[in-house]
Amino acid sequence: MIPDKQNNPLKFAAWFIGLFLLFYYFNIAFFGITSPGKLYSPFLAGHLNYISALRGFLLDSSAFILRRLGYITITNNHQLLVAGHGVIVLVYTCLGLGVLSFFAAFVLAFPKPLKAKIIFLLTGIVAIEFLNVIRFVLLALFWNKNANREIDHHTIFNISIYFIISISLYFWVKNDASVKNQHAKNRS
Repeated sequence: MIPDKQNNPLKFAAWFIGLFLLFYYFNIAFFGITSPGKLYSPFLAGHLNYISALRGFLLDSSAFILRRLGYITITNNHQLLVAGHGVIVLVYTCLGLGVLSFFAAFVLAFPKPLKAKIIFLLTGIVAIEFLNVIRFVLLALFWNKNANREIDHHTIFNISIYFIISISLYFWVKNDASVKNQHAKNRS
């Protein structure tokens, strides 16, 4: 299913684009059917809603860190309030599913052994969501939407996270190339 060990750039690009579109639009479609409206599915919304679970995890993790830092927090299904500071609302675009779709598609499409892909994919997802939690903590403490209308924190986060992902992917891919070169030298 996923590309074999051949280094075929066109095959990689096709798999990468295909997987990215699949993951990205599946998340959007799933969000649509788990949100009340035209195509709403109560069963999926109540029992298999990974988007709601991720939102809850991110809110709870952010609140946990803030409480450990001595702040009083209140959360509900979509919001985090820090007493004396501010409130943040976690909408779909805050969850990082587009970034995760890009990252997962690249890792799965790249021709490496399955074990290396799984380890890097899981580590990367945890790191991306950890950075997202840190962003929420900072926003809850310092963000004032009335004073900061000029700054789009989503864009700043996305640029930052794509930069970090690019560096990580560069070293992950380069590591594979250096291992292959080392094996080639050992065979000579």
